[in-house]
Amino acid sequence: MTISRRDFTRAAACALAGTVVPAAETVHQGVRPRPSASQLAWQRDELALFLHFGVNTFTDREWGDGHEDPALFDPTRLDARQWARAAKAGGARALILTAKHHDGFCLWPSPLTEHCVARSPWRGGAGDVVGEFTAACKSAGLRAGLYLSPWDRNASVYGDSPRYNDFYCDQLTELLTRYGPIAEVWFDGANGEGPNGRRQVYDWPRVFGLVRRLQPQAVMFSDAGPDVRWCGNEVGVAGDPNWSSVDPAAVPYPGASGDAVIAALQHGDPGGAVWRPAETDTSIRPGWFHHPAEDERVKPVEQLVGIWLTSVGRNSKLLLNVPPTREGLLHATDVARLAELQAHLTSLFAEDVAAGRPLDWRVTGGRTAVAEVDLGKTETIALARLEEDIARGQCVARYAVYGTLQARGDWRELTRGTTVGYRKVDRFEPTAARRVRVVVEDAAAPPRPLRIGLYRGA
Repeated sequence: MTISRRDFTRAAACALAGTVVPAAETVHQGVRPRPSASQLAWQRDELALFLHFGVNTFTDREWGDGHEDPALFDPTRLDARQWARAAKAGGARALILTAKHHDGFCLWPSPLTEHCVARSPWRGGAGDVVGEFTAACKSAGLRAGLYLSPWDRNASVYGDSPRYNDFYCDQLTELLTRYGPIAEVWFDGANGEGPNGRRQVYDWPRVFGLVRRLQPQAVMFSDAGPDVRWCGNEVGVAGDPNWSSVDPAAVPYPGASGDAVIAALQHGDPGGAVWRPAETDTSIRPGWFHHPAEDERVKPVEQLVGIWLTSVGRNSKLLLNVPPTREGLLHATDVARLAELQAHLTSLFAEDVAAGRPLDWRVTGGRTAVAEVDLGKTETIALARLEEDIARGQCVARYAVYGTLQARGDWRELTRGTTVGYRKVDRFEPTAARRVRVVVEDAAAPPRPLRIGLYRGA
């Protein structure tokens, strides 16, 4: 069945997400959405790599037109194991490959189209990038994800909505039944045909239902979830505040647009009925596919650390694009930068001066609480990491952090913020303190004890 965008209702979205739409008063009574086991595992990855690779790599374009000659695709040294090694060295726990981008070129041998690797000279026409990618992930202990672009500029049936939806679901079935467990299936609502182009209505309920049936442990990403939502931009900055709960009616279908949609994607909704955390995607380079002219424009490690702080450090997961070259390898500069990022983060969080110190937690009201920790001696701190037990939901709406050198009194505000969720990391001016106090000033439900880490921030 093909449905219109306006028919993709809140109830349908919740049903596809595997949740029940609760009455509004239920949320207010404290029964708040919580992550599934798959959503929790996804969030704990913290960092995943996006691999934009395909015929665009060889045409030096970002968007192909679907008329490329498959003979162009011929990576001379493709090694998915190198991708996996670089990912692990950079601290990533998952990778997502562009199995098909908007040009329609498939990185697996699909009998449904001639626009695929089977028509290329690579591996004598017997190659399968998706197969090598998933095998490398499995060998390295990394979780594999796949992106299958809904927009297909090569498919002749694109724009004939029922026929293309059949074609797309058949392609998706190939990907989800040939390669073992898939951790994340990545969608967008792309349709850049323009006002005079082919008009395709995607059957999202059918697509989401197919993934649920074939890969029930996978999470699905798109603007509209149903499991993971886009953060609303591609610059590496999650919203502040950033609630993992959402109102599914606010973004009714992938590709919905408007200021209200972007606000919902960036911030979520403290009263939202479903759990749909934000994924923050950005590229290590200016473009998404590899372009030799950008080899000297890889983001410096200081910028990547900042992106980590505004993504993972704002209750999101970071999906960092690192595109393979025409050889089929990650560029040496990108690989080195990933290792530098991991080394810098390891240094930042090397020593938690609050580790092992008793935490005094007091609920001071229906939506307020105070936590205090005595560091045992004066420490200079410049970084605070707060975490909620999101397996039980997300509560904190506003907080402040204070420090003091004294046994009592003379508290100095170090930082303040909004939501916490899985993780909130705040940087502030290096400050000498013996005791630290975290005040939960507001919450969406009675607050529960926080995990508090304090670091020198070197």
